[in-house]
Amino acid sequence: MNSEKPAETNFLYSLIPLDDFKVVMGVDDREDKTARFCLVTSTLTIEQYCKRKFIQKKYFETVKLSDSPLVILKEYPVSEILAVSILNGQIIEPEFYRPMLGNDYNEEMPFELLLSPSLKPYNLTAIKVIYLAGYKPCDVPADLSAACLELASWNFNRYKGRRVGMSGNIRGSGVQGEHFEMSMPENVKMLLEPYKRKTI
Repeated sequence: MNSEKPAETNFLYSLIPLDDFKVVMGVDDREDKTARFCLVTSTLTIEQYCKRKFIQKKYFETVKLSDSPLVILKEYPVSEILAVSILNGQIIEPEFYRPMLGNDYNEEMPFELLLSPSLKPYNLTAIKVIYLAGYKPCDVPADLSAACLELASWNFNRYKGRRVGMSGNIRGSGVQGEHFEMSMPENVKMLLEPYKRKTI
């Protein structure tokens, strides 16, 4: 499945705006490169952890059909179905498919299309769906933004302290020393729990 990058020329792949992060962290433009790096890597780490994409993009997805009239799209939340076609490029008109009942656009659940029984005689094996999915920067849920902020701040402080890979000094059996840190703080994992990929 291929996807297009968003159209913005100065687009930052982040779940929170750069300016908001800089205000919270109290940093200026001299730290732009580090702040950008932390925001992008934190967003990518969150997507990897949740096994899904969050930033809104246009997707071109080929879906294999079964005996069921339901088509489940890979990415969500879906904001718009742009086109549905058969593999030779012939468009399937919107009256031949519709969102499954109870499955609204922008819902935090995998999106289902219900194909019309009128398509059954054509013995289609797959269809191509072009759609928009993910959150616009202004619509990212607060707890998802908070998770990105927490993780980016955590990384930023590690990089600035030149302690990448170490979380500090601890005492154990009377000995004080450094130890390797976890890959993601537990509070971030808790914030992300509702956003991990759901299967139907």
